[in-house]
Amino acid sequence: MASVQASAAMVEAVARSRRRDQLRFRLSFFTTWLVLVAIIVGGLAAAGKIDLEFLGRHQAFILGGIPVTIIVAASSIAIAVILAIVGALGRLSSNPVIYGLASFYVSLVRGTPLLVQILFVYLALPQIWIEFAKIPLIVLGIFALAFNYGAYMTEIFRAGIQAIHRGQLEAAAALGMTGRLTMRRIVLPQAIRIVTPAIGNEFIAMIKDSALVSIIGVQELLWRAQRAGTPEFRLLESLLVAALVYWILTIVFSLLQDRLEKRMAESDRRL
Repeated sequence: MASVQASAAMVEAVARSRRRDQLRFRLSFFTTWLVLVAIIVGGLAAAGKIDLEFLGRHQAFILGGIPVTIIVAASSIAIAVILAIVGALGRLSSNPVIYGLASFYVSLVRGTPLLVQILFVYLALPQIWIEFAKIPLIVLGIFALAFNYGAYMTEIFRAGIQAIHRGQLEAAAALGMTGRLTMRRIVLPQAIRIVTPAIGNEFIAMIKDSALVSIIGVQELLWRAQRAGTPEFRLLESLLVAALVYWILTIVFSLLQDRLEKRMAESDRRL
């Protein structure tokens, strides 16, 4: 009994030591980052390159674009997931017409720049149908981003669906389940679980690419930074603030993604 207690105490001591080492590593890591940022910003300020008075006057206006940036990114990725699921099912279809439509969508989007697609939605579509000119700019920006990312994520979902073992499909057929029911109850839930980390990566990329909708007048973070800095020729300060905010957003959502992946891995181990 005493030896068991001693072993347990030793294991606990080793675990505490590892936690302390991890904590020291993280503190040193974040301290290094903070020091580097302070050196860069402090150096620019000391050299007179940064106007702190300008930042004090316009910081709130620039940061006001953060909610719009997050809304654009979150809405776009949600719509893109729907488009990707439909596109993936089309790419796996045995119907040549459906397969052709899905393949055309993926090829067209992947073969043209995102910026061109945004400008096409904003400038060209109203010439085809005048009603597009009445659509709010943020909706047009969300549609363009979702349309683009949906094509790229189509291949991600296609791979996730194909990763489901064929034995599960055969078992579902043996139970009398139809193809649609099998897809809805068995394949898609597992495929979404498989591709969740990839969706997280796409969302982080979407946060940065959402800056492109500023070119059509969506008042997100970059648009506000340019609007504040251009009249006073202080683009260094305004763009520096925007860059830092984008960086912080990607760090925060990357940490959330890592936590989600760890939780999913723990649930898989329990299963």
